[in-house]
Amino acid sequence: MVAPGFVFGLVLPLLLRADASADVGFRFASYIDNYMVLQKEPAGAVIWGYGVSGATVTVTLCQDQETIMKKVTSVKAHSNSWMVVLDPVKPGGPYEVMAQQILGRKNFTLRIHDVLFGDVWLCSGQSNMQMTVSQIFNATSELSNTAAYQSVRILSVSLTQAQQELEDLAKVDLQWSKPTLENLGHGNFTYMSALCWLFGRYLHDTLRYPVGLISSSWAGTPIEAWSSERSLKACGVPRQGFMPSDLETGPSEYSVLWNAMIHPFRNMTLKGVIWYQGESNVNFNRDLYNCTFPALIEDWRQTFHDGSQGQTERFFPFGFVQLSSYLSGATPNDGLPEIRWHQTADFGYVPNPRMPNTFMAVAMDLCDRNSPFGSAHPRDKQTVAYRLHLGARAVAYGAKLTFQGPLPQKIELLGDMGLLNLTYSQPIQVQRHNKIFEISCCSDHQCKWLPAPMDTFSAQTLALNVKSCHDSLVAVRYAWATWPCEYKQCPLYHPTSALPAPPFTAFITNQIPGYCSKVAK
Repeated sequence: MVAPGFVFGLVLPLLLRADASADVGFRFASYIDNYMVLQKEPAGAVIWGYGVSGATVTVTLCQDQETIMKKVTSVKAHSNSWMVVLDPVKPGGPYEVMAQQILGRKNFTLRIHDVLFGDVWLCSGQSNMQMTVSQIFNATSELSNTAAYQSVRILSVSLTQAQQELEDLAKVDLQWSKPTLENLGHGNFTYMSALCWLFGRYLHDTLRYPVGLISSSWAGTPIEAWSSERSLKACGVPRQGFMPSDLETGPSEYSVLWNAMIHPFRNMTLKGVIWYQGESNVNFNRDLYNCTFPALIEDWRQTFHDGSQGQTERFFPFGFVQLSSYLSGATPNDGLPEIRWHQTADFGYVPNPRMPNTFMAVAMDLCDRNSPFGSAHPRDKQTVAYRLHLGARAVAYGAKLTFQGPLPQKIELLGDMGLLNLTYSQPIQVQRHNKIFEISCCSDHQCKWLPAPMDTFSAQTLALNVKSCHDSLVAVRYAWATWPCEYKQCPLYHPTSALPAPPFTAFITNQIPGYCSKVAK
């Protein structure tokens, strides 16, 4: 005679499996699962999946066995997919989502539980976004700091490529989960992004409601792999066969990661996106990055807005990290300064007319000579995440705070005194550095960059000594180097927020950085 408990142990998994899969033709989209976060009000969350053509699907939202709302739709014939948009829901939970398919006498039911409503952020890019918590500074204490953040839920997408746009994810590495030591520190460059997690944690500290984080990144990948064919065509990107870069470790074929790892989320209602990528474009279509990056942002926004039935904002907030420094053994001007500049569409700051509703974390002062993962992978992701979350609070949530470092708003040549005077839009904290500012000095159509040592400074002004230029002084630039300063030791910061001044280049005649991208080389 078999013990009842043993029989129960055999039967229960079968029952659960039947409830989860219900019917081969009826399921939720791959990323709709237990523990997920759905986008809160004022937007409506999208629930969708696949079913049998012609069937009726009823989606019910429940809390404590009480029905909150029901939505009814039918399965489309051409795609065998179904979709409903829930009414806006306030942040909180937990809820249960039930989907029931009826076709004739056949009735199948799907359920997911412990669903929260909050803000959903998608995190993407290459290796610096893919680094896990186990790879960063103070990893042990960071990995143990999860108890207070059980309503910050995480999802990690598998590394997948596709030649055509996929409607749903082919595979998920980590389904929606509560954060644990194991899934945050699963290994190197696997599972959950440290930057994504820390960004969400900082947001949760401020928002005090659930945050959903989706990590979809692949190391060593150029922007072209994350871009649709539409956006690449808009920028006239040539069809090159390979990516000549020392940092290449992932796929470089055009659009293959957009197709497999981003496009499947187009139906999901999102709050925003954060992005850390660009190292793989330092020597690959670098001069097009000032088009390909703004084009990617615009295309993602349009796609997610349309796919979510207009629930994801048309110009949803998009944050990114301006590249840090790394030791490449190259000359000081090896392409990294240009990529940093192109990340801002050659304005030097964001938001700007070509990149509305964006925010940026400057990271050139967060260098890491001794990183065991190579200097291209600095371990201080906490400061990056903190700076990024300040931008999100200002741009995405309307907080009145300082979220970017000081930029000059006026540049004035005092020729009789041999000085170039820079007036900043914010207060500045100055540490003397005689080589980080440079001026372009030209004669007979020949130009060269010369150091412009700091002379005097006050609360919002800085004078540079330009007496070394005996000819025409054409342009000025700041921090235009692969490694402009040591860790948190750049010469210009905002005094209270400790945010670094970003790099810039400007013609003297224009007097405002960002309105001149063609500078003498």
